[in-house]
Amino acid sequence: MSTIYLNTVVNADIHYVFDLARSIDLHQQSTSKSHEKAIAGRTSGLIEENETVTWRAKHLGVYQNLTTKIVSMEKPVQFIDVMQKGAFRSMRHQHIFKTVNGKTLMTDIFEFESPLGIIGKLFNAVFLTGYLRKFLLQRNEMIKTVAESSVRDGIAVF
Repeated sequence: MSTIYLNTVVNADIHYVFDLARSIDLHQQSTSKSHEKAIAGRTSGLIEENETVTWRAKHLGVYQNLTTKIVSMEKPVQFIDVMQKGAFRSMRHQHIFKTVNGKTLMTDIFEFESPLGIIGKLFNAVFLTGYLRKFLLQRNEMIKTVAESSVRDGIAVF
C-alpha cells in the first residue's frame, strides 16, 4: 500500500475549511484539468457521512469512474472517504483538521493500492504516487485560495 501525507495551513476558520473540503462543487472546480464531474450519489453541495459520490474523470488519457463513500465524519475535525468501486484495488482518504495559532492545519492521509500486484507496486513507485500527490496539492491549493480570499473579502463562496 502507498501513502501520501500532505499538510496545508489555511488562514481561515476550521469550520469553513472543513466545509470547503467536502464541497462537491469546489472539488469539481479544483479538478477541472481532469474534467472531473460528480455523476451519481451526491452531485452538489456538501457531502455528509454515509453518502456516496461517483466521479467521472479523465486520468492518464482514459475516462474512469470512482465511487467513494464517507464512512466517518466528526465535524469539523475529520472525515474519511473510502473507495467503493473504481480502478484502485483499495483507496482510503483521511481528511484531518486542527486549529493551530488561529489558522487551520489541513492534513491529508491518502492510502491506495493499485491492482496487478508487483507491476502495480512498481507503477505506484515510478509514477502514480507523484501524479496523485500533484492532484491533491492542486485541490488543496484551491481550498486555501478560496478560504483565504473569502476571509479577506468578507464573503463565503463555494
